[in-house]
Amino acid sequence: MSFTSLGLASSLQKALAKQSYTEAYPIQKEAIPAILNKKDVLGIAKTGSGKTASYVLPILTNLQGGSISKNRHIKTLVLVPTRELAAQVLEVFQQFSSALSDPIKCLAVHGGVSINPQMKAMQNVDILVATPGRLLELVDSNAVHLTEIEALVLDEADKMLNMGFQDEMNRIFALLPKKRQNMLFSATLSKNVEDVNQVLLKNPQVIKIESEVDTIDLIDQLAYSVAEEKKGPLLRYLIKHNNLKQVLVFTSSAHRADAVAYKLSKNGIQATSTHSKKSQGARTENLRKFKTGKLRVLVATDLLTRGIDIEFLPYVVNYDLPRSPKDYIHRIGRTGRAESPGEAIAFVTKDDEHHFKVIQKKMKKRINLIDTKEIDTKGY
Repeated sequence: MSFTSLGLASSLQKALAKQSYTEAYPIQKEAIPAILNKKDVLGIAKTGSGKTASYVLPILTNLQGGSISKNRHIKTLVLVPTRELAAQVLEVFQQFSSALSDPIKCLAVHGGVSINPQMKAMQNVDILVATPGRLLELVDSNAVHLTEIEALVLDEADKMLNMGFQDEMNRIFALLPKKRQNMLFSATLSKNVEDVNQVLLKNPQVIKIESEVDTIDLIDQLAYSVAEEKKGPLLRYLIKHNNLKQVLVFTSSAHRADAVAYKLSKNGIQATSTHSKKSQGARTENLRKFKTGKLRVLVATDLLTRGIDIEFLPYVVNYDLPRSPKDYIHRIGRTGRAESPGEAIAFVTKDDEHHFKVIQKKMKKRINLIDTKEIDTKGY
């Protein structure tokens, strides 16, 4: 279905066409008309399915020509679980808001940085993207008011609930006007999400797009049987020998990520690490460089398994296997997204073999183990 038939503002349609976005993704085809009609929406779709644009575009359309909001009284609130997702969602809002004849002021607020600049920036903001904790700090400081909100979005609701934001979210809900439009987007329909749905949404349009397990056929999966001490040389061999670029490598810990990135850099492969122990500025800059192709390898912990949209990412490497099959699927789901093919590589030690069989059973997909004994990794 073409974007031109969905009822969006003409300036947004032109902006989409200019960026060669012509056909809407499944989540967008259903969510955009519903949101334009001010209906509540429950959208279940994996990260990378076009979910963010499915609410950004109609929200901007609905705000066009509306009344001017009072200072520090926002009209739209988007709640997200992480700083990275807040920055990403803001980027999409700003990208399309700039195309409007009367641009709408958008802002993202989150922890990990000073609150004072965020308090000052709240002047005349209509759309606020926020993590729950920082939002409540701003409310307590009278830097923002939630009494005139017309639309509420919960993005990655399942992750927010799993990360223990329930109490903070309940506090926020109590501050909102009863009459408003609610949109809840989640990768999975867990019991927690279902409970919030019952409380929050009124006769919602339910949109469920195929799960990550159903779409992993877009991903070409390879697995290498490798001794623990040979993982580093094998990774460097694969990157150099196959000339891999834009490679996202997952490790089991922050210390491990730093060590792998250090060895890659020492061997002439441009790489850096990102994890919760890095400053927010460093994480944002590293991700920006990686997304724009200025950084060849980004080594990460599970911080990046959800909520980060890296479009057309060609390679994901599981340097260390995650603890659960679900986490494995989320990791490799960073590639093979939005109908673009990708390659996922797993390193499997002798101790990992049983666990890797469990992962394959969960995916309903068999992956042959490639023996690395014949691969000459000397010098790598």
